[in-house]
Amino acid sequence: MAFFKRELGPIERFENALKEKQTARQKLADRLAAAESELAEKRTAAEKLAVAGAANARLDRAEAAMRAVEDRAKTWRAELAEFDEQVASAERALTDAKAQRDRDTMADQIEAMASAIERAVPGFDGGANALVEAVTKAAMSIPDATRFSGNVDAVRREVLAAADLICWELRSAAVRTRAGNANLASLAPSEAENPLSPEIDRQLIYTLHPLRWREGDEVRRVPAFALVGLPKTLLAAALQHQHVDHLNARRVQTLMHLHGSAGLGEPEADDPQLVDLDALLIAEEAPSPQADVA
Repeated sequence: MAFFKRELGPIERFENALKEKQTARQKLADRLAAAESELAEKRTAAEKLAVAGAANARLDRAEAAMRAVEDRAKTWRAELAEFDEQVASAERALTDAKAQRDRDTMADQIEAMASAIERAVPGFDGGANALVEAVTKAAMSIPDATRFSGNVDAVRREVLAAADLICWELRSAAVRTRAGNANLASLAPSEAENPLSPEIDRQLIYTLHPLRWREGDEVRRVPAFALVGLPKTLLAAALQHQHVDHLNARRVQTLMHLHGSAGLGEPEADDPQLVDLDALLIAEEAPSPQADVA
């Protein structure tokens, strides 16, 4: 004997409610069909009596019987219309519940991804720290090893900052997904539509202004407040003029929480705020007039 009944989920409750409504509607529809069939018989009988010239008393009784059935059919017809609305409402509720279940499942998967990244971060951090310590704690100093250690530490900081960002974005996307207003396309990197050239050495960076630069025959334009892979040849000039900043910068963390990392849409070619990094780099490398005079 079961002492505890399993609690039904939302979908099961809505399915049961819909079945109950459909069953009740069908019973009412059957009663209405029978009443309409009886009404047709009563009308035929009253018509025959009238044509045959029956007595007024018989006609009165026939008409009364016909009106009784007609009133009953009219009442059931109105109730059937109400049941139709209730069935439609129950179907909508069931559809909404199934959609919410699907959204919850997707949100759970997104949150699981964020949790998996968070669990993997300490291992990466520990491994990177071990590489750095292998050089910094050595008894002797070798320039190549020191540069290697510095590069590893810089990559470690960038990866940790990027992991924090992606986990925040994933959890935000999970919340939006549960609420039914998620734009899952925004989770895909904006640069996926224009594959980056693998030959160019890049730095993952956060833009503070809309930027433009040329890669071979292609002109790339990226919006402000976006996470992009910027060619390292342009990085120093962009940082110096504060058009970009590192992911672990305090202001970047604030801006990412305010605007995310997908940017505000690709800027137009004639956008007056668009910064040409190639022109900026050329201006940086050009000798000043004072240097020419000297």
